Amino acid sequence: AGPVPARAPRCRLLLVLPLLPPLATSSRPRAWRAAAPSAPHWNETAEKNWGALADEDNTSQQNSSNISYSNALQKEITLPSRLIYYINQDSESPYHVLDTKTRHQQKHNKAVHLAQASFQIEAFGSKFILDLTLNNGLLSSDYVEIHYENGKPQHSKGGEHCYYHGSIRGVKDSRAALSTCNGLHGMFEDNTFVYMIEPLELIHDEKSTGRPHIIQKSLAGQYSKQMKNLSLESNDQWPFLSELQWLKRRRKRAVNPSRGVFEEMKYLELMIVNDHKTYKKYRSSHAHTNNFAKSVVNLVDSIYKEQLNTRVVLVAVETWTEKDHIEITTNPVQMLHEFSKYRQRIKQHADAVHLISRVTFHYKRSSLSYFGGVCSRTRGVGVNEYGLPMAVAQVLSQSLAQNLGIQWEPSSRKPKCDCTESWGGCIMEETGVSHSRKFSKCSILEYRDFLQRGGGACLFNRPTKLFEPTECGNGYVEAGEECDCGLLHVECYGLCCKKCSLSNGAHCSDGPCCNSTSCLFQPRGYECRDAVNGCDITEYCTGDSGQCPPNLHKQDGYACNQNQGRCYNGECKTRDNQCQHVWGTKASGSDKFCYEKLNTEGTEKGNCGRDGDRWIQCSKHDVFCGFLLCTNLTRAPRIGQLQGEIIPTSFYHQGRVIDCSGAHVILDDDTDVGYVEDGTPCGPSMMCLDRKCLQIQALNMSSCPLDSKGKVCSGHGVCSNEATCICDFTWAGTDCSIRDPVRNLHPPKDEGPKGPSATNLIIGSIAGAILVAAIVLGGTGWGFKNVKKRRFDPTQQGPI
Repeated sequence: AGPVPARAPRCRLLLVLPLLPPLATSSRPRAWRAAAPSAPHWNETAEKNWGALADEDNTSQQNSSNISYSNALQKEITLPSRLIYYINQDSESPYHVLDTKTRHQQKHNKAVHLAQASFQIEAFGSKFILDLTLNNGLLSSDYVEIHYENGKPQHSKGGEHCYYHGSIRGVKDSRAALSTCNGLHGMFEDNTFVYMIEPLELIHDEKSTGRPHIIQKSLAGQYSKQMKNLSLESNDQWPFLSELQWLKRRRKRAVNPSRGVFEEMKYLELMIVNDHKTYKKYRSSHAHTNNFAKSVVNLVDSIYKEQLNTRVVLVAVETWTEKDHIEITTNPVQMLHEFSKYRQRIKQHADAVHLISRVTFHYKRSSLSYFGGVCSRTRGVGVNEYGLPMAVAQVLSQSLAQNLGIQWEPSSRKPKCDCTESWGGCIMEETGVSHSRKFSKCSILEYRDFLQRGGGACLFNRPTKLFEPTECGNGYVEAGEECDCGLLHVECYGLCCKKCSLSNGAHCSDGPCCNSTSCLFQPRGYECRDAVNGCDITEYCTGDSGQCPPNLHKQDGYACNQNQGRCYNGECKTRDNQCQHVWGTKASGSDKFCYEKLNTEGTEKGNCGRDGDRWIQCSKHDVFCGFLLCTNLTRAPRIGQLQGEIIPTSFYHQGRVIDCSGAHVILDDDTDVGYVEDGTPCGPSMMCLDRKCLQIQALNMSSCPLDSKGKVCSGHGVCSNEATCICDFTWAGTDCSIRDPVRNLHPPKDEGPKGPSATNLIIGSIAGAILVAAIVLGGTGWGFKNVKKRRFDPTQQGPI
C-alpha cells in the first residue's frame, strides 16, 4: 500500500523550481507573497530565511559538480506532527510538538531521546507516516565531542543522540533517516521519490502551534534487486569486470563455499571535523554544528549498511570554534595534503577522518580523498564541501567510497555498471544526479575487490557496546543481553535467540563461529575467514566464541607470490601486480633491462620523479623504484586519468624485442600510480619506499618474539601487523613455543542436516528385512515356546 491520500492542508505552497539556471533571491515566485499572509507565524523573517535557504540550496548544488540539474525539484511548506497516544485512547493522534526527548532522563548531562517515534507529514497530496527507531549503531561507546576555548581543546564525553532510521508505514522497502534534535532533518523514500525535509527556521518558539518545514521531492526510482543478488556469472555480460581478480578465486572456492569478507558485517569508525566557517554558519553553536555532522553521518550509515554491509560509526566530532587549524583553500589537493598532516596529530582512534568545510572548491567535484586510504593514519582522510545535510551526505558517501577503493564512474561505463535512469543515477557517477542513494554493480564489485586484495583490515572489529542505553533489536549485544538478532535478523540464527536471550542449551546465536543448527560454538581450529592472498592470515575459531577473531595480515616485509613479491599493508606488491592493476590483466612488468636502461637516464621515458621542470635520474641502486614500465598497455588505464600520452619504448635485447612502455596516471588525490608503489621488492631483503630502495630492516617495525635460534615465532607461526605471533594449529604461546595439539584440525563445514547415503539405505533395508523376519518367527515357533514356558513359571510376578 502506498501513502494515504489526504486533503491538502490550508496555506500550503507548491513550488516547482527548475535547477537550471540557479534560483536567485530576487526571483522568488510571487506565489510566496500571496500565500504568506494566511499563516500568521510565517512572517517576513520566515520569508528571508526561505530566500536564504533557497539560495544556499541552489548554491550548494551548483557548487557540487557531481550533481545534475536536469530534473525539476518540487518543494512545499508543511507542518509535520508527532503521533502520540492520549490517556484512554487506543489510536494515535497528531501532536504539534515534534520533540522526542524523554522526560526526567539525562545521560552525561545530555537529553535522552525516545527509542521509537512516529511522525505524520502531509505533502504533495499524500499523508506519510514515518515509523522510526533510534539508530543505536551511530555513536561508538567512546564517542567524544571536541571544541576549543582559549586555544585549548575541550572534550565532552557522549552527545545528544536524536538520530533515527525507519520506514514509511505501509510502504514495502521504504527507508527513512531523520534527526529530531531541532525539528526534523533528513530524508525518506518510497521507492519512487526521495523526500528531503528540514525546518524553515533554525530557531523556533515551542509555544507556537506548529513548526513550518520545507520538504523537497525528487525522483529516486526503484532499487534494482540485481544489486542484492550479484551473480558471479554476470562476468560474461560485463567483460571488463573480469579484471577483478577475486572473481576467479571465488569460482575456484565455490565447491566449498565459506563466508567471505564482503558478506561479513564491517564497521567504519569515522571522525568528522568541522571548519570555522561551518561553525559560524550554525550561529557559533558547537552543539548545533555537532548535530549537523551527526545528522549527515546518520544518512550515510543508512546507505552503507544496506548496500555495502558496512556500518558507519561516529567516534568523534571536532569543531574549530576559534580558528581554522589548517589553511582553508579552494585547491582541494593542497587542502587534502595539509589535512593529512593535521590528522596525524589527532589522538582519537578512527579508521577515517573527514573535514567538512564551508568552501567552494575550484575543482570538478565537491570532495577529495585518498584512494584506498582507509585504515591509514596518513591516507585515511578526506575533505568535503559544506551544503545541506542530504547534499553533504551524498558528498561524504562519495569520498568515503574513494577511501574504500571505489572509483568514480565515467558516463561510458554507466550501461555496463547497471546504473539505470530509473534509479535517478548512482552515487559514484561522474556526471551524477542530486540525492542519489545507490551504489552501482561496478562500485560493489570494486569494494569486494579492495577487500579481497587485503584492504580494509581495520573494518572488522565489531563494537561490543554502543553509546545509547540497551535496546533489544538493534543488532548489538549490550549490557543485559545475551544475543541480539536486530530487526532484520540478517546476522542471527532465529532458533538460537529469543527476545535477546539465548535459547536453552544455546551457546551462541550469530557469527561465523556459531553452528546455525546446534547453536553451539564451532570447535577451535574451524576456519571462519579465508586468507584472501599470500599476505593475509586465515582466521580460525577459538572454540569459545561465535565471532571470528580480528582480521589480521602478515607484517610488512614477508615474502609472497613465490618469493617474487613482498607484503605491504596486507597486499602482495610486485611490479607485475601493479601493471595489471593499472593497465588490465594482460599487462605485466617489463624486463629488468628496461629499468636499468631507462630510469638512470632521467628523461620522460624513465626517471625517479620530477624536480620542477627537471626529471630526476635514478641511482643504479634505486632503478626498480622509479617510473613503472610495463608491457601490453591498453589505450586507457583501469584506474585514474591518463596525464599526457602513453610513452611507448622498445629495445632489441638478447635476441628479442622487449616492451618498456609507461605513462603518468593520476588519481583524484594527485597520486601518480605511474611510479612503482611503496613496498615493491627491489632486491634481496629490500623494498621501495618514497622511490628509494631500502633494507627491510630500515622500516623499524616492531618485531615478534624470537627463539634461541633467532627464528620469528619459534618457526611455528607468522608475525602479524600487530607484531603478535599467530601460531600454527598445534602450537600456542606468545612465541608459539608450546605444543598444543588439536583433535580435529579440519572439522567439516557447517552444511546443515544431510540426507541418508546410498550405503546407509541398503544397510537399513537389510536390517529392516531381518527385523520383520524375526518378528514373524517370534510370533510362531520360538516365541510361542517361551511364552508357554513363562506362563507356568512359579517365580513369575504379576499377571501375564
